[in-house]
Amino acid sequence: MSHFDIPLGLSWMWALLVSLFAVPSIIYIAHLKNMLDTPNGRTVHQSLTPRLGGVAVFAGFMSALTIFAPLQNGVKELLAGCIILFFVGLKDDLVGMSVAKKFVGQLLATGIVMIMADVRITSFQGIFGVGTLPVGVSYAFTLGVIVGITNAINLIDGLDGLAGTIVLIICGTFGYYFYQYGGPYFSNYAYVALCLIGGLLGFLRYNFHRAPIFMGDTGSLVCGFIVSVLAIQFIEMGLHVGQPFGAAAPSVAVGILFVPLFDTLRVFSLRMLAGRSPFSPDKNHIHHRILAMGFQQISTVLLLGLLNVLVILFVIRFAHLGNTILIAALAGFSALLSIFFGVYQSRISRRQLLATESGR
Repeated sequence: MSHFDIPLGLSWMWALLVSLFAVPSIIYIAHLKNMLDTPNGRTVHQSLTPRLGGVAVFAGFMSALTIFAPLQNGVKELLAGCIILFFVGLKDDLVGMSVAKKFVGQLLATGIVMIMADVRITSFQGIFGVGTLPVGVSYAFTLGVIVGITNAINLIDGLDGLAGTIVLIICGTFGYYFYQYGGPYFSNYAYVALCLIGGLLGFLRYNFHRAPIFMGDTGSLVCGFIVSVLAIQFIEMGLHVGQPFGAAAPSVAVGILFVPLFDTLRVFSLRMLAGRSPFSPDKNHIHHRILAMGFQQISTVLLLGLLNVLVILFVIRFAHLGNTILIAALAGFSALLSIFFGVYQSRISRRQLLATESGR
Protein backbone atom coordinates (compact mmCIF):
# COMPACT_ATOMS: atom_id res chain seq x y z
CA MET A 1 0.00 0.00 0.00
CA SER A 2 1.46 3.37 -1.06
CA HIS A 3 1.18 6.73 0.69
CA PHE A 4 -1.32 7.61 -2.05
CA ASP A 5 -3.71 4.77 -1.15
CA ILE A 6 -4.40 5.72 2.48
CA PRO A 7 -5.82 9.23 1.91
CA LEU A 8 -7.65 7.93 -1.17
CA GLY A 9 -9.41 5.29 0.92
CA LEU A 10 -10.13 7.76 3.72
CA SER A 11 -11.62 10.26 1.27
CA TRP A 12 -14.04 7.66 -0.08
CA MET A 13 -15.08 6.57 3.41
CA TRP A 14 -15.50 10.17 4.62
CA ALA A 15 -17.74 11.07 1.68
CA LEU A 16 -19.81 7.93 2.23
CA LEU A 17 -20.36 8.56 5.94
CA VAL A 18 -21.17 12.26 5.56
CA SER A 19 -23.74 11.53 2.87
CA LEU A 20 -25.17 8.51 4.68
CA PHE A 21 -25.81 10.40 7.91
CA ALA A 22 -26.95 13.62 6.21
CA VAL A 23 -29.82 12.15 4.19
CA PRO A 24 -32.21 11.36 7.10
CA SER A 25 -31.86 14.91 8.44
CA ILE A 26 -32.51 16.35 4.97
CA ILE A 27 -35.64 14.19 4.60
CA TYR A 28 -36.90 15.34 8.01
CA ILE A 29 -36.30 19.04 7.33
CA ALA A 30 -37.80 18.85 3.83
CA HIS A 31 -41.04 17.37 5.19
CA LEU A 32 -41.07 19.80 8.12
CA LYS A 33 -40.73 22.82 5.80
CA ASN A 34 -42.90 21.31 3.03
CA MET A 35 -40.03 21.38 0.50
CA LEU A 36 -41.47 18.52 -1.54
CA ASP A 37 -41.78 17.61 -5.21
CA THR A 38 -45.36 17.27 -6.45
CA PRO A 39 -46.08 14.47 -8.98
CA ASN A 40 -47.08 15.59 -12.48
CA GLY A 41 -47.61 14.14 -15.94
CA ARG A 42 -43.87 13.82 -16.62
CA THR A 43 -42.85 12.13 -13.37
CA VAL A 44 -42.99 8.47 -12.42
CA HIS A 45 -43.41 8.92 -8.65
CA GLN A 46 -46.90 9.29 -7.16
CA SER A 47 -46.30 10.88 -3.75
CA LEU A 48 -44.83 14.11 -2.35
CA THR A 49 -41.07 13.55 -2.11
CA PRO A 50 -38.07 15.75 -1.19
CA ARG A 51 -35.72 16.59 -4.07
CA LEU A 52 -32.74 17.63 -1.98
CA GLY A 53 -30.68 14.42 -1.93
CA GLY A 54 -27.98 16.21 -3.88
CA VAL A 55 -27.24 18.28 -0.77
CA ALA A 56 -25.94 15.13 0.96
CA VAL A 57 -23.93 14.05 -2.08
CA PHE A 58 -22.42 17.54 -2.39
CA ALA A 59 -21.58 17.73 1.33
CA GLY A 60 -19.82 14.36 1.30
CA PHE A 61 -17.98 15.03 -1.95
CA MET A 62 -16.83 18.56 -1.15
CA SER A 63 -15.72 17.91 2.42
CA ALA A 64 -13.81 14.73 1.51
CA LEU A 65 -12.08 16.31 -1.47
CA THR A 66 -10.99 19.45 0.38
CA ILE A 67 -9.69 17.47 3.37
CA PHE A 68 -7.85 14.61 1.65
CA ALA A 69 -7.15 15.40 -2.01
CA PRO A 70 -4.37 17.36 -3.73
CA LEU A 71 -6.18 20.36 -5.21
CA GLN A 72 -3.80 21.19 -8.05
CA ASN A 73 -4.18 20.55 -11.79
CA GLY A 74 -7.69 21.95 -12.06
CA VAL A 75 -9.33 20.29 -9.05
CA LYS A 76 -9.60 23.58 -7.15
CA GLU A 77 -11.36 25.19 -10.11
CA LEU A 78 -13.59 22.11 -10.43
CA LEU A 79 -14.70 22.65 -6.84
CA ALA A 80 -15.50 26.30 -7.60
CA GLY A 81 -17.65 25.24 -10.54
CA CYS A 82 -19.41 22.64 -8.38
CA ILE A 83 -20.30 25.31 -5.81
CA ILE A 84 -21.92 27.46 -8.51
CA LEU A 85 -23.96 24.57 -9.91
CA PHE A 86 -24.92 23.42 -6.41
CA PHE A 87 -26.63 26.73 -5.72
CA VAL A 88 -28.17 26.82 -9.20
CA GLY A 89 -29.63 23.35 -8.62
CA LEU A 90 -30.69 24.19 -5.08
CA LYS A 91 -32.68 27.21 -6.22
CA ASP A 92 -34.27 25.18 -9.02
CA ASP A 93 -35.28 22.42 -6.59
CA LEU A 94 -36.77 24.87 -4.08
CA VAL A 95 -38.49 27.55 -6.16
CA GLY A 96 -37.81 26.71 -9.81
CA MET A 97 -35.50 28.37 -12.33
CA SER A 98 -35.74 29.04 -16.05
CA VAL A 99 -33.66 27.05 -18.53
CA ALA A 100 -31.86 30.26 -19.55
CA LYS A 101 -30.75 31.05 -15.99
CA LYS A 102 -29.55 27.48 -15.44
CA PHE A 103 -27.60 27.72 -18.68
CA VAL A 104 -25.90 30.91 -17.48
CA GLY A 105 -24.83 29.08 -14.31
CA GLN A 106 -23.41 26.24 -16.40
CA LEU A 107 -21.52 28.71 -18.59
CA LEU A 108 -19.99 30.34 -15.53
CA ALA A 109 -18.92 27.01 -14.01
CA THR A 110 -17.51 25.85 -17.35
CA GLY A 111 -15.65 29.11 -17.85
CA ILE A 112 -13.89 28.71 -14.50
CA VAL A 113 -12.44 25.28 -15.31
CA MET A 114 -11.65 26.13 -18.93
CA ILE A 115 -10.10 29.56 -18.53
CA MET A 116 -8.62 29.45 -15.03
CA ALA A 117 -7.43 25.82 -15.08
CA ASP A 118 -7.09 25.27 -18.85
CA VAL A 119 -9.18 22.10 -18.66
CA ARG A 120 -10.13 21.53 -22.29
CA ILE A 121 -9.98 19.10 -25.18
CA THR A 122 -6.92 20.09 -27.18
CA SER A 123 -6.98 17.44 -29.92
CA PHE A 124 -9.41 15.14 -31.76
CA GLN A 125 -6.54 12.62 -31.88
CA GLY A 126 -7.19 11.67 -35.49
CA ILE A 127 -11.02 11.60 -35.49
CA PHE A 128 -12.18 12.78 -38.95
CA GLY A 129 -8.50 13.29 -39.71
CA VAL A 130 -8.28 16.16 -37.21
CA GLY A 131 -5.42 16.45 -34.75
CA THR A 132 -4.57 19.46 -32.60
CA LEU A 133 -7.42 21.97 -32.41
CA PRO A 134 -7.02 25.74 -32.77
CA VAL A 135 -7.38 27.37 -29.36
CA GLY A 136 -10.72 29.00 -30.18
CA VAL A 137 -12.17 25.75 -31.52
CA SER A 138 -10.84 23.91 -28.47
CA TYR A 139 -12.62 26.28 -26.08
CA ALA A 140 -15.87 26.18 -28.05
CA PHE A 141 -15.89 22.40 -28.33
CA THR A 142 -15.03 21.93 -24.66
CA LEU A 143 -17.87 24.26 -23.70
CA GLY A 144 -20.28 22.11 -25.70
CA VAL A 145 -18.91 18.91 -24.16
CA ILE A 146 -19.20 20.12 -20.55
CA VAL A 147 -22.66 21.63 -20.95
CA GLY A 148 -23.84 18.63 -22.98
CA ILE A 149 -22.66 15.98 -20.52
CA THR A 150 -23.89 18.00 -17.53
CA ASN A 151 -27.39 18.12 -19.00
CA ALA A 152 -27.26 14.49 -20.16
CA ILE A 153 -26.76 13.33 -16.57
CA ASN A 154 -29.48 15.73 -15.44
CA LEU A 155 -31.92 14.31 -18.00
CA ILE A 156 -31.53 10.65 -16.99
CA ASP A 157 -32.45 11.48 -13.39
CA GLY A 158 -35.99 10.21 -13.93
CA LEU A 159 -36.16 6.98 -11.91
CA ASP A 160 -35.22 6.07 -8.35
CA GLY A 161 -31.51 5.28 -8.33
CA LEU A 162 -30.95 5.65 -12.08
CA ALA A 163 -28.70 8.72 -12.30
CA GLY A 164 -26.76 7.68 -9.20
CA THR A 165 -26.16 4.18 -10.53
CA ILE A 166 -25.01 5.36 -13.95
CA VAL A 167 -22.70 7.99 -12.44
CA LEU A 168 -21.26 5.33 -10.10
CA ILE A 169 -20.38 3.14 -13.08
CA ILE A 170 -18.86 6.05 -15.00
CA CYS A 171 -16.84 7.36 -12.05
CA GLY A 172 -15.68 3.88 -11.12
CA THR A 173 -14.30 3.38 -14.63
CA PHE A 174 -12.63 6.77 -14.91
CA GLY A 175 -11.34 6.59 -11.34
CA TYR A 176 -9.65 3.24 -11.93
CA TYR A 177 -7.72 4.50 -14.94
CA PHE A 178 -6.72 7.77 -13.25
CA TYR A 179 -5.41 5.72 -10.32
CA GLN A 180 -3.51 3.26 -12.50
CA TYR A 181 -2.13 5.56 -15.20
CA GLY A 182 -2.65 9.18 -14.09
CA GLY A 183 0.90 9.89 -13.01
CA PRO A 184 1.78 13.19 -11.33
CA TYR A 185 -0.59 15.30 -13.40
CA PHE A 186 -3.81 13.28 -13.59
CA SER A 187 -3.77 10.92 -10.58
CA ASN A 188 -5.52 13.40 -8.28
CA TYR A 189 -8.64 12.96 -10.41
CA ALA A 190 -8.89 9.50 -8.86
CA TYR A 191 -9.79 11.41 -5.68
CA VAL A 192 -12.49 13.31 -7.55
CA ALA A 193 -14.04 10.07 -8.81
CA LEU A 194 -13.76 8.23 -5.47
CA CYS A 195 -15.16 11.11 -3.41
CA LEU A 196 -18.18 11.34 -5.70
CA ILE A 197 -18.64 7.56 -5.51
CA GLY A 198 -18.63 7.75 -1.70
CA GLY A 199 -21.18 10.56 -1.66
CA LEU A 200 -23.42 8.71 -4.10
CA LEU A 201 -23.28 5.42 -2.21
CA GLY A 202 -24.45 7.12 0.98
CA PHE A 203 -27.30 8.73 -0.92
CA LEU A 204 -28.30 5.62 -2.90
CA ARG A 205 -28.95 3.82 0.40
CA TYR A 206 -32.15 5.92 0.44
CA ASN A 207 -32.80 6.38 -3.28
CA PHE A 208 -33.92 3.03 -4.63
CA HIS A 209 -37.61 2.38 -5.28
CA ARG A 210 -39.68 3.49 -3.42
CA ALA A 211 -37.29 6.27 -2.60
CA PRO A 212 -38.03 8.68 0.28
CA ILE A 213 -35.79 11.29 -1.40
CA PHE A 214 -34.65 12.26 -4.90
CA MET A 215 -31.30 13.61 -6.07
CA GLY A 216 -32.81 16.72 -7.66
CA ASP A 217 -30.96 19.23 -9.80
CA THR A 218 -28.86 20.00 -6.72
CA GLY A 219 -27.16 16.65 -7.26
CA SER A 220 -27.60 15.88 -10.95
CA LEU A 221 -26.07 19.15 -12.19
CA VAL A 222 -23.06 18.76 -9.90
CA CYS A 223 -22.64 15.08 -10.84
CA GLY A 224 -22.92 15.87 -14.54
CA PHE A 225 -20.36 18.65 -14.29
CA ILE A 226 -17.89 16.42 -12.43
CA VAL A 227 -18.37 13.60 -14.94
CA SER A 228 -17.78 15.99 -17.85
CA VAL A 229 -14.46 17.18 -16.39
CA LEU A 230 -13.41 13.58 -15.67
CA ALA A 231 -14.16 12.68 -19.30
CA ILE A 232 -12.10 15.59 -20.64
CA GLN A 233 -9.13 14.81 -18.39
CA PHE A 234 -9.38 11.12 -19.35
CA ILE A 235 -9.12 12.10 -23.03
CA GLU A 236 -6.22 14.45 -22.33
CA MET A 237 -4.50 11.74 -20.28
CA GLY A 238 -4.54 9.51 -23.35
CA LEU A 239 -2.92 12.30 -25.36
CA HIS A 240 -0.23 13.35 -22.88
CA VAL A 241 0.49 10.13 -20.96
CA GLY A 242 -0.26 7.68 -23.77
CA GLN A 243 -2.02 5.35 -21.35
CA PRO A 244 -4.19 3.39 -21.13
CA PHE A 245 -5.74 3.78 -24.60
CA GLY A 246 -3.60 6.41 -26.30
CA ALA A 247 -5.27 8.03 -29.30
CA ALA A 248 -8.42 5.89 -28.82
CA ALA A 249 -9.25 7.68 -25.54
CA PRO A 250 -12.01 9.88 -27.09
CA SER A 251 -14.03 6.93 -28.39
CA VAL A 252 -13.50 5.00 -25.15
CA ALA A 253 -14.79 8.03 -23.21
CA VAL A 254 -17.90 8.11 -25.42
CA GLY A 255 -18.48 4.42 -24.65
CA ILE A 256 -18.08 4.99 -20.91
CA LEU A 257 -20.76 7.70 -21.14
CA PHE A 258 -22.97 5.68 -23.49
CA VAL A 259 -26.32 5.57 -21.66
CA PRO A 260 -26.66 9.29 -20.86
CA LEU A 261 -25.29 10.36 -24.26
CA PHE A 262 -27.51 7.95 -26.20
CA ASP A 263 -30.62 8.94 -24.25
CA THR A 264 -30.02 12.67 -24.67
CA LEU A 265 -29.22 12.53 -28.38
CA ARG A 266 -32.22 10.28 -28.98
CA VAL A 267 -34.82 12.40 -27.18
CA PHE A 268 -33.42 15.66 -28.61
CA SER A 269 -33.63 14.20 -32.13
CA LEU A 270 -37.19 12.96 -31.63
CA ARG A 271 -38.34 16.31 -30.25
CA MET A 272 -36.81 18.28 -33.10
CA LEU A 273 -38.25 15.87 -35.69
CA ALA A 274 -41.65 16.50 -34.10
CA GLY A 275 -41.13 20.25 -34.49
CA ARG A 276 -40.67 20.89 -30.75
CA SER A 277 -37.87 22.41 -28.73
CA PRO A 278 -35.22 19.84 -27.77
CA PHE A 279 -35.64 21.05 -24.17
CA SER A 280 -39.42 20.52 -24.05
CA PRO A 281 -40.15 17.83 -21.43
CA ASP A 282 -41.84 14.54 -22.30
CA LYS A 283 -41.92 10.87 -21.30
CA ASN A 284 -39.88 9.57 -24.21
CA HIS A 285 -36.61 8.90 -22.40
CA ILE A 286 -35.09 5.44 -22.62
CA HIS A 287 -36.20 4.59 -19.07
CA HIS A 288 -39.79 5.54 -19.95
CA ARG A 289 -39.70 3.22 -22.95
CA ILE A 290 -38.36 0.32 -20.88
CA LEU A 291 -41.04 0.89 -18.23
CA ALA A 292 -43.64 0.77 -21.03
CA MET A 293 -42.41 -2.74 -21.84
CA GLY A 294 -43.58 -3.87 -18.41
CA PHE A 295 -40.35 -3.68 -16.43
CA GLN A 296 -40.39 -2.43 -12.83
CA GLN A 297 -38.33 0.60 -11.80
CA ILE A 298 -35.55 -1.39 -10.11
CA SER A 299 -35.33 -3.75 -13.11
CA THR A 300 -35.09 -0.78 -15.47
CA VAL A 301 -32.26 0.76 -13.45
CA LEU A 302 -30.35 -2.52 -13.36
CA LEU A 303 -30.93 -3.10 -17.08
CA LEU A 304 -29.58 0.33 -18.02
CA GLY A 305 -26.65 -0.10 -15.65
CA LEU A 306 -25.87 -3.45 -17.27
CA LEU A 307 -26.15 -1.89 -20.73
CA ASN A 308 -23.62 0.79 -19.80
CA VAL A 309 -21.23 -1.79 -18.32
CA LEU A 310 -21.42 -3.97 -21.45
CA VAL A 311 -20.68 -1.02 -23.73
CA ILE A 312 -17.74 -0.04 -21.50
CA LEU A 313 -16.34 -3.56 -21.69
CA PHE A 314 -16.78 -3.51 -25.47
CA VAL A 315 -14.88 -0.25 -26.04
CA ILE A 316 -12.11 -1.29 -23.64
CA ARG A 317 -11.73 -4.68 -25.34
CA PHE A 318 -11.63 -3.22 -28.85
CA ALA A 319 -9.86 0.08 -28.16
CA HIS A 320 -6.98 -1.10 -30.34
CA LEU A 321 -9.25 -0.74 -33.39
CA GLY A 322 -9.11 3.04 -33.07
CA ASN A 323 -11.54 5.92 -32.89
CA THR A 324 -13.18 5.62 -36.30
CA ILE A 325 -14.25 1.98 -35.97
CA LEU A 326 -15.33 2.34 -32.33
CA ILE A 327 -17.43 5.44 -32.98
CA ALA A 328 -18.99 3.80 -36.04
CA ALA A 329 -19.83 0.73 -33.93
CA LEU A 330 -21.36 2.87 -31.17
CA ALA A 331 -23.36 4.88 -33.71
CA GLY A 332 -24.63 1.70 -35.36
CA PHE A 333 -25.62 0.18 -32.03
CA SER A 334 -27.39 3.42 -31.07
CA ALA A 335 -29.34 3.35 -34.34
CA LEU A 336 -30.41 -0.26 -33.73
CA LEU A 337 -31.55 0.57 -30.19
CA SER A 338 -33.52 3.57 -31.45
CA ILE A 339 -35.22 1.46 -34.11
CA PHE A 340 -36.07 -1.20 -31.52
CA PHE A 341 -37.65 1.32 -29.15
CA GLY A 342 -39.50 2.98 -32.03
CA VAL A 343 -40.95 -0.30 -33.31
CA TYR A 344 -41.97 -1.40 -29.82
CA GLN A 345 -43.60 1.95 -29.10
CA SER A 346 -45.57 1.71 -32.36
CA ARG A 347 -46.84 -1.74 -31.38
CA ILE A 348 -47.94 -0.48 -27.97
CA SER A 349 -49.77 2.46 -29.57
CA ARG A 350 -51.47 0.11 -32.06
CA ARG A 351 -52.62 -2.21 -29.27
CA GLN A 352 -54.00 0.72 -27.27
CA LEU A 353 -55.87 1.98 -30.34
CA LEU A 354 -57.35 -1.47 -31.01
CA ALA A 355 -58.36 -1.82 -27.36
CA THR A 356 -60.07 1.57 -27.47
CA GLU A 357 -61.96 0.72 -30.66
CA SER A 358 -63.05 -2.70 -29.38
CA GLY A 359 -64.37 -1.11 -26.20
CA ARG A 360 -66.75 1.16 -28.08
